[in-house]
Amino acid sequence: MNNFLQTPIEYLKGVGPQKAEALKKELRIFNYQDLLEYFPFRYVDRSKFHKISELHLVDGFAQIKGRITRIFDSGMGRGKRLHATFQDDFGVVDLVWFKGADWIRSSLKINEEIIVFGKPTIFRGQWNIPHPEFVDPKKQLQIGFQPVYSSTEKLNRMGLNTKGLQKIILPLLNLMKGQIEEILPQNIVEENRLMTREEALYTIHIPKSELEARNARLRLKFEELFFLQMELLMRKKISMNKSSGFIFAKVGEAFNEFYDKHIPFELTGAQKRVLKEIRKDFTTGHHMNRLLQGDVGSGKTLVALLSMLLAIGNDFQAALIAPTEILATQHFESIKEMLSEMNVDVRLLTGSTKKKDRKILHEDLLNGEVNILVGTHALVEDVVKFKNLGLVVIDEQHRFGVAQRAKMRKKNTTPPHVLVMTATPIPRTLAMTFYGDLDVSVIDEMPPGRKPIVTLHKYESSRARLFGFMREQIDLGRQVYVVYPLIQESEKLDYNNLMEGFEAITRAFPRPKYHLSIVHGKMKPEDKEFEMNRFVKGETQIMVATTVIEVGVNVPNASLMVIESAERFGLSQLHQLRGRVGRGAEQSYCILMTGDKISKDSLKRMQTLVRTNDGFEISEVDLQLRGPGDIMGTQQSGLLDLKIANLAKDGGLVSLTRDVAKKLLTKDPKLELAENAGVRKVLIDILRNKPNWQEIA
Repeated sequence: MNNFLQTPIEYLKGVGPQKAEALKKELRIFNYQDLLEYFPFRYVDRSKFHKISELHLVDGFAQIKGRITRIFDSGMGRGKRLHATFQDDFGVVDLVWFKGADWIRSSLKINEEIIVFGKPTIFRGQWNIPHPEFVDPKKQLQIGFQPVYSSTEKLNRMGLNTKGLQKIILPLLNLMKGQIEEILPQNIVEENRLMTREEALYTIHIPKSELEARNARLRLKFEELFFLQMELLMRKKISMNKSSGFIFAKVGEAFNEFYDKHIPFELTGAQKRVLKEIRKDFTTGHHMNRLLQGDVGSGKTLVALLSMLLAIGNDFQAALIAPTEILATQHFESIKEMLSEMNVDVRLLTGSTKKKDRKILHEDLLNGEVNILVGTHALVEDVVKFKNLGLVVIDEQHRFGVAQRAKMRKKNTTPPHVLVMTATPIPRTLAMTFYGDLDVSVIDEMPPGRKPIVTLHKYESSRARLFGFMREQIDLGRQVYVVYPLIQESEKLDYNNLMEGFEAITRAFPRPKYHLSIVHGKMKPEDKEFEMNRFVKGETQIMVATTVIEVGVNVPNASLMVIESAERFGLSQLHQLRGRVGRGAEQSYCILMTGDKISKDSLKRMQTLVRTNDGFEISEVDLQLRGPGDIMGTQQSGLLDLKIANLAKDGGLVSLTRDVAKKLLTKDPKLELAENAGVRKVLIDILRNKPNWQEIA
């Protein structure tokens, strides 16, 4: 970028070395560009005036014209306060100061018209405005929109609050005229009716109206999201050019035999579409890196198996990695059963595999006898070598570290194709951003015949009826999960904990008629496995657990999920837990138990779960309630360094900028046209300063 924007902040009038150091440490403002891009988070409309009688309608700050009619003190010592009675033709409000009383008193004048600005609050039934700002109506200095900036305690002490930041930004706005290069092509600016970059940077700090502020924000959000999408598309292109992939030229006998004779049910339209996308990837000669999204029970595993059979039909091996031993075992047993009548060698490798069996397995892998290897992170170990690994399927990919995924890519001289699966539906806007450099496939259709899970929200007062319903389900031969958020009692949180709950359920469901399992994270792995397997085999009717059962238990006979203190869980976690039931032919239920008093957000989560089983709709509500950072986790936080755009609120803009970026790269793949020089310059800086995470995704 040009030299003006890179000018160190200490050279700006009114800053100096001390303030510059504070701005660097507190707000990471090092130069003129950083300060210009330190945007207001809201505005106060100083063109509007309120009547005192209208204060109950005001949300935030109010501006009133009137007169001070009385000045008086209250309290003693540290509790001393200065008050001024302020009135207009419609009412009275108390102005109050907690400090600086002597200096403020000297500036107050009785019965002189002034403008008061501040945030009205009610104290003991009386409207008051603490520490108001005064304006002389004759000077009319505060007309229009005023920006409000975030600051810190340290900066406030140095005079760099909102007003102080305004004072240093205003001279910079005058200096920057004619200094800001346009970085978007002219046709994109015109087609999308955007302000120029200079106009937007100027206007966002001193807009004359709400419309001006909105238009400035639109331009800057567009720019930020456009370059994020350009970065992702360019990374994907660079990676594809660098990384060749195996070509699976034929469908092969294994796929055809399974599809024609052994497939357990007709594929849904969504499964067929996704399979075509994967098949196309296998024939391009480029390395496949595809994310497969699908709700719990949508049939991702079957699509993964068909993909692995395509690899086998082309004389390659395939591997499926799961995050837990129990889930890996279930995948293994499920795949082995589906392929039981075929000549396909499927093996399992976990931490529990005996040394003697491992040795045989390692030899059979190397000589190519093993077609499909299913396992946990044990597959990642250097000692595990394949003859010709062509496809790696990673289930619940967010549970595996970057280094582990990178190791799987090195299991062959040419990296194997990678299919990562997640049962946590990701909102489209997030998928486009976080996985914009991967290809994303979505199974958004459930197999026919599956009954939607009936979800109910109940309060503690319904406990007796809940136990009655649990008995009904068990008498029908079904099984029940009861999930708790805590293992031991917390002094801070008044929630039923797992151990108390287990004792209460034991009393309500006594032996010998009822048998219970208990599973939590503090148990030894072998004890946990033992208890889970008892439930899987039907030896116990009730599984009392913490969220360790969120992933990794498939019990078709379980028809009821009870989630205790459900207000403690996020939406996606509640949806995942609910997905543990509804896997058999019988009607299944999920009961969300909460305290009698819960927050608005908690109530909205419960209402959303009761209303819909659609994971994608749930993920959109989750995004609005929690924001993208909480949903995606810390691994993706590097993509969240957005200064002005908001992925939870700007979904339409994410889609638009993605389309605009794709169109530009279709027309000018190498960014060689003069009109795209600005885009090229910005992208070179971005790509130079960030690692290519796509290569190890």
